[in-house]
Amino acid sequence: MERGVTFFDTAEVYGPYVNEELVGAALAPVRDQVVIATKFGFRFDDQGRQAGLVSRPEQITHAADGSLRRLGEDVIDLYYQHRVNPDVPIEDVAGAVKELIGAGKVKHFGMSEAAAGTIRRAHAVHPVTGRAKRVLAVVAKARGRGPARPGGARHRLRPLQPARQGLPHRHNQPKHRVHQLRHPHHHPRFSEENRRANQALVDLLGTIAQRKEATPAQIALAWLLALKPWIVPIPGTRRVERLDENIGAAHVALTAGDLTETETAAAQIQVHGARYPEHLERMTGL
Repeated sequence: MERGVTFFDTAEVYGPYVNEELVGAALAPVRDQVVIATKFGFRFDDQGRQAGLVSRPEQITHAADGSLRRLGEDVIDLYYQHRVNPDVPIEDVAGAVKELIGAGKVKHFGMSEAAAGTIRRAHAVHPVTGRAKRVLAVVAKARGRGPARPGGARHRLRPLQPARQGLPHRHNQPKHRVHQLRHPHHHPRFSEENRRANQALVDLLGTIAQRKEATPAQIALAWLLALKPWIVPIPGTRRVERLDENIGAAHVALTAGDLTETETAAAQIQVHGARYPEHLERMTGL
């Protein structure tokens, strides 16, 4: 926050639970100067391991109360459904969050990793203010007309972990390091075959980074920041030096010419490999 970051994203599943406690305690002295988002939607067993999805209204209310307690807050600024639960109508989910908003426990409703049709159905019940999507899905939409805004409502699109989950970071890792990354089997794009096929895009980012005296990850973040004012990247890291690198992306100036050049070159490069395997893709809804 002292470096200028005012939006912080957490979730009950991170830890689980303990990350909300850390975020709440750390930001308590500056609470009126920051925005805190957290997420619901996973079930846990007695050992704290993920054990499926939950999103029934009573479960959402229980989760919100737990998050508020751990954050040490009276209200959650932005409350996301972490993953779409195919067993619960999205209208019921939106209705439950709407009730939390009416009760003063939540300010805004968001959805993470949800397909456009699912978002529209939720938005018909209550405005969806924030949408979190993985970075390459964002890229595809930003190249066109931008994210659909149901009903003309104003909201922000938040690309998740654009530096760590995206190509710039993982493709520059040695093979043995890539296989140590979190859930590598969930990312067909980072198979050995697809890594080789996608190297051209990594090289493009590296060329731009050299010219701008920046890192490829900073170029990825700076590009998202330059596209639209309603795109708010959410980079994640475990190291202070990476935090400083990510924040430094805000000072990388990409001109209109840089963006045009990048778009033109990137349009000639086909990205190989799906973002998710089929069973995880089904969790985005319709």
